[in-house]
Amino acid sequence: MFACLLLLRPERTLKHVMRSRVSSWTNNRRSKHTRAVRIGCASGFWGDTATSVPQLIHGGKLDFLVFDYLSEITMSLLTAAKTKAPNLGYAPDFVQAALAPSIHDIHKKGVRVVSNAGGVNPLACAAAIREVVQKAGLDLKVAVVTGDDLMAQRSRLTEVKTADGARALPRTLHSMNAYLGAGPIRRCLDLGADIVVTGRCVDSALALGPLTHAFGWGEDDLDLLAAGSLAGHLIECGAQSTGGIFTDWHLVPNWDNIGFPVVECCSDGSFVLSKPPKTGGLVSFGTAAEQLVYEIGDPRRYVLPDVICDFSHVLIQEVPGVEGGAVRVSGAKGLAPPRDYKVCATYMDGFRATAVCPLGGPRAAEKARRTAESIIKRTRRIFKHLHLEDFTDINIQVLGAEDTYGAHGANKDAREAVLWLAVCHKDKKALEVFSREIAPAGTGMAPGLCGIVGGRPRVSPILKPLFFYQPKSQLQIHIHLDGHLVESFSEAEPESPEEEATPTWDGEEVDAELPTGPHCYRLEELAYARSGDKGDSANIGVIARDARIFPYLKKHLTSSAVEDYLVHIFPSGLRGAVTRYTLPGINGLNFVLKNSLGGGGVASLRSDPQGKALAQMLLDLELRGLPDLAPLLG
Repeated sequence: MFACLLLLRPERTLKHVMRSRVSSWTNNRRSKHTRAVRIGCASGFWGDTATSVPQLIHGGKLDFLVFDYLSEITMSLLTAAKTKAPNLGYAPDFVQAALAPSIHDIHKKGVRVVSNAGGVNPLACAAAIREVVQKAGLDLKVAVVTGDDLMAQRSRLTEVKTADGARALPRTLHSMNAYLGAGPIRRCLDLGADIVVTGRCVDSALALGPLTHAFGWGEDDLDLLAAGSLAGHLIECGAQSTGGIFTDWHLVPNWDNIGFPVVECCSDGSFVLSKPPKTGGLVSFGTAAEQLVYEIGDPRRYVLPDVICDFSHVLIQEVPGVEGGAVRVSGAKGLAPPRDYKVCATYMDGFRATAVCPLGGPRAAEKARRTAESIIKRTRRIFKHLHLEDFTDINIQVLGAEDTYGAHGANKDAREAVLWLAVCHKDKKALEVFSREIAPAGTGMAPGLCGIVGGRPRVSPILKPLFFYQPKSQLQIHIHLDGHLVESFSEAEPESPEEEATPTWDGEEVDAELPTGPHCYRLEELAYARSGDKGDSANIGVIARDARIFPYLKKHLTSSAVEDYLVHIFPSGLRGAVTRYTLPGINGLNFVLKNSLGGGGVASLRSDPQGKALAQMLLDLELRGLPDLAPLLG
């Protein structure tokens, strides 16, 4: 165990407006925990490896085991599944692959479990869990949080508030789910739940809920809530903080047995991030810093339901002598929470189909491009004959020819290439025509077309996201325990208005006295980088490898430099789409790229709809006019 410094504070209370039973949880006194609380995360998304569970249970020395399964794309998939069968709509992997094989060990070691695996049907997920518990002959309490699903309020929501102003809800609305916070999870644990299942909540709440339960943090302990949220943010994507997708991937050992993250948190908000012993992966300043900037916007205002976090001055310090590495994290600050929940709605907007075809031989890229253009031309001729409208969108990419790099692509003469041809149309019938016209290319177009990956392209609906805000007081949250509804309430709006964070630095401020020189460096030589997505926007976080390099990054890696390098990913003619923020605590920059993902998620036709490779592309950017920085690079 890592040593903790305990900070004693006056008694706090939780203040919620209860709509049914008034419970003693509103008078919870601060817990008398005198030791650290250890939380491990076994899943970063729906489909993550189940090997994480036994390693964390047997090697993590855990108090809590959390699983994060949900993203906007996952919610869309689960909504579609529930539409087909009312007992579906949750992540079955959680029940059958994660819990069932390890349920006896979880019980024996006294580990409590929290997961958002409930998706759009948390009650069905809980029923499946209770069946596993019953078959195992165990006595474990299963609690469920519901209330995030707003579809029942659809008729009352004639107009909603978005970041761009008020707008009407689409007529083809498919789902609406609010991002709940840590309070309901805490309540379930206060009631004695061994396993807590939620629907949509912010990912970091899976860790913050157990921490507020264990330490008794109140709603006005804003810095503590921000620290707990940061702990949750660092582990919410599983192995991404323990060496997964790290810039220096070649330094990360044993991917096959990569360790999953564990945070050891103290009541004063300080924590250490590590992983179980004798596992692969790596915990270092770089791996943790990359995860800190993952999928955030303004680091001074990372908005969560429980607190608005300021991560701009967070410090990450490596702990020496720990097998596999460990870092101590501190410096998060909290501001008053928002009055509204963020809501993600999805709506139907036509149909899509994607053909993926490998080609080989000389001039493979040229053959792939002509094949795509010929299929589109032929299909349009059929559309005209059938009195169908044209495609609403088309995306042709030749993978292997570096099309994703735009003008920076260098491998135009590849002898192996993969055609990526994705199209949209308002009419499903039109795309069924398109789907039938892919295979004839194998005998009537380019030589060397090897086949169609996955067979004839499948026509699927396009579900576009719409984000808006809903007052907390207008949403009912329900707590179920062992199959029975025990409480319903609405969270109270904050008594004080939201505070504006004090700016740390001007985002484009530079040191005029900085020396220049004749040297040129690729960004990868100077920095780590990671990219992520939020709807149709992406972010790229860049962290200097040495604090002395940071001033040069600020001077040369401007928002305009990033936009010019990645101009091909933005809609034609769009300018000013990149905003830069600073994180002086980790010597980092965060770039937010608006309208950069072609719609994002399941709405995008691109091969990289979530911007996963954007940071990798940016690492090839050359920074010129620099002095000799080699002595700073080790």
